Amino acid sequence: MTERPHIPDWLGARLSQYGHSIVPGALLLLLATASASRVVMVEDWTANAVGRRGIPSGWTGEAFGRRADYDLVIEAHAGRQVLHLRSRDEHSTIVKDISGTVALRETPILEWMWRATILPTGGDLRRKETTDQAAQLYVVWPRVPEWLRSRIIGYVWDTTAPVGTIAKSQKTGTVTFIVLRSGRADLGQWLTERRNVLADYQRIFGEPPENPRALTISIDSNDTHSTAESFIGPIAFRTP
Repeated sequence: MTERPHIPDWLGARLSQYGHSIVPGALLLLLATASASRVVMVEDWTANAVGRRGIPSGWTGEAFGRRADYDLVIEAHAGRQVLHLRSRDEHSTIVKDISGTVALRETPILEWMWRATILPTGGDLRRKETTDQAAQLYVVWPRVPEWLRSRIIGYVWDTTAPVGTIAKSQKTGTVTFIVLRSGRADLGQWLTERRNVLADYQRIFGEPPENPRALTISIDSNDTHSTAESFIGPIAFRTP
């Protein structure tokens, strides 16, 4: 007996609009489209109640020996839950283990929403003395020893460095920054970013990547001794 293909609920509703007149070829095309479009939701913040403060559920803190206030709170904006981050002359970083979650060759596009509202005064990742950013999302490939051989790509909103800047961290050789937003031009706006992580990795490191094992979110203003504020919404990997 030939097994009938499973039809997702949303597709079944669409097909019902056409009654029984839809031809098998069109059905197969719709099914192929449904299966080809894949989204791996890494974080939508719904596991946390609105108003929760501190490190969110499913994440851990990483202070790197520095002061970390973790001035973080789950809020609701435009019908979705988001993480609100603040920094006052400190550095707060949270990490989520995504080992075994993302198959990068199948879902290479990292998509997320963010909004910066206060940029650290004089922040510029090109100088060790001013490496502060209001909004930072990192994809991590740990390698032993981690402090020396790990590979990390950081997508950041910098105060000064131009959009498109790709630069090694002045503090650690394991991090490569890619500046997606710069300065006040889009300050206060919710923006959706999409990056082909597989392509970025190959361009930076010159070889195909393994699957990433962690995501990191960070905000800091300790080098410039100023303040910073940002928000980050849902984070997912998806097909191109």
